[in-house]
Amino acid sequence: MRLKPIFIALSVLFCAAATAQSSPAEVVIPDYSAHIRTPAPSAKPRINSAKIFGVRPGAELLYTVAATGERPMSFSAENLPLGVAFDSRRGQLSGSIAQRGEYIVTLKATNGKGSYSCNLKIVVGDDIALTPPMGWNSWNCWGPTVSQEKVLSSANALVEKGLRDYGWTYINIDDGWQGKRGGKYNAVQPNGKFSDMKALADRLHDMGLKLGVYSGPWVSTYAGHAGTHSDNAEGTYPWIEEGWCNEDTRMTVEGDPKRFIRRRHWRHGEYSWAEADARQWAEWGVDYLKYDWKPNDVYYTREMSEALRKCGRDIVYSISNTAPFADAYHFKELTQCWRTTGDIRDTWQSISSIGFEQQERWAAFHGPGHWGDADMLVVGMVGGWGSNPHFSRLTPDEQYTHITLWAMLASPMLIGCDLAKLDDFTRNLLCNYEVNDILQDPLGMRGMPFTRDSQHAVYVKILENGDLAVALFNTSDKTLEIEVEPRSLGLWESAAMVRDVWRQRVTTLVYPGDTFSVQVAPHGAELFRLSPGNSQQRVMTPTHYFPRKIVSPRIVE
Repeated sequence: MRLKPIFIALSVLFCAAATAQSSPAEVVIPDYSAHIRTPAPSAKPRINSAKIFGVRPGAELLYTVAATGERPMSFSAENLPLGVAFDSRRGQLSGSIAQRGEYIVTLKATNGKGSYSCNLKIVVGDDIALTPPMGWNSWNCWGPTVSQEKVLSSANALVEKGLRDYGWTYINIDDGWQGKRGGKYNAVQPNGKFSDMKALADRLHDMGLKLGVYSGPWVSTYAGHAGTHSDNAEGTYPWIEEGWCNEDTRMTVEGDPKRFIRRRHWRHGEYSWAEADARQWAEWGVDYLKYDWKPNDVYYTREMSEALRKCGRDIVYSISNTAPFADAYHFKELTQCWRTTGDIRDTWQSISSIGFEQQERWAAFHGPGHWGDADMLVVGMVGGWGSNPHFSRLTPDEQYTHITLWAMLASPMLIGCDLAKLDDFTRNLLCNYEVNDILQDPLGMRGMPFTRDSQHAVYVKILENGDLAVALFNTSDKTLEIEVEPRSLGLWESAAMVRDVWRQRVTTLVYPGDTFSVQVAPHGAELFRLSPGNSQQRVMTPTHYFPRKIVSPRIVE
């Protein structure tokens, strides 16, 4: 009898030890500080927000000036259109413009170190999202366990760690916020993890950020929440009404013979609530919609597009995932963003396959207001898509390739990591205004491969002022020396200034017919800006022609 208490005690100790062993270990964030390329920002002001902004006639306008530099900082704006006000303390444009047209506003940021001015072109017309959206999405970090507290934590971190000052704007809630239908529109309301969506939107707007939500045209979303369709006129969903699954994961209840099987509800229902949901989102102040199902089709894409156009608010419309290429023209006409691929993962195989192999076919449909989306960024502390949090498995060089390629492709950039745990390397990777300027260039062209083989690729992107962005990618497992001749890229008129974009410094001046070469690490990337572009003035005398020079990369021993 005396053995029993001892046995029980040993059992408790054994269970406690087993529990400790099975609990997730503290995730170690690697020290990549030696790989940081971008210098710290100057104390002088610099405005980093997009230089062009689209809004529809009469729609609410909200534009925040993103600026780096020592605080306190004040802002001013000249030549404001009728109906637009400017908050000089926060640097925010707000209001609405009734008349179609283009309006040039001069923005200025001032602090104790100096001032910086630039022009903002406001285009009032049918197109919005005239530059690729930049922001954060909850899925890769929190999965379906997202909550209002986690969203606000990420929003606060985005501001506190300075990302907002580089133009990162959207805070997008992915699958996991939805509850039952209700309210005056019988629209999907938030579940218990989100107390007040309008208050959340107002708070984000006050911070200079924007709110995004998630939905889809099936009866059930991927995670098992209510979609914009239902099987009955009341807009109810049996598995939600009867509590067969919980708010976080929509897991089935073990042993329940009626247990909810999500795949059975990944289909369209008889009754559509697209207009009701869109009106509710507009009333809350939502700015972005990720609409997710597969395969994307024209009918349901158009249904939500029309509902959003009727709701009275400019809401960026992004469909997901793996849009069929045969419908590319329709997606360009009906949406602002469309996913070109399946879900990304934090592996070299995933980012290289998506970035180098699956994007060129979309180039003809890509441009201001219409962006092919290569999926979210897999840098920093990705949450294992809701479980098994870990630091990105991409090497530092692979992460430079990831960001460089997405910038050249002018893909929407949505950060997928836990921003509250943002390390110095990842922050530096995301806070380079010259990289973001290439991404946000008003011309909106997609960079294309100029030369490519099994070991390397040279991508070129034409910028609005005639400069060329030139990215050198090493897709091999050995260091390569890659050589570039500016004249072969079409810069024929004068010497080209070569600026290292990641390190923010001029590296060389290349005269006509000469080349420059760079060593690129395995799976790595280097990014340059070549200027000036060719003059558009009339040429009176012939210019000597230099034939295009193709130079193969050399393996560095």
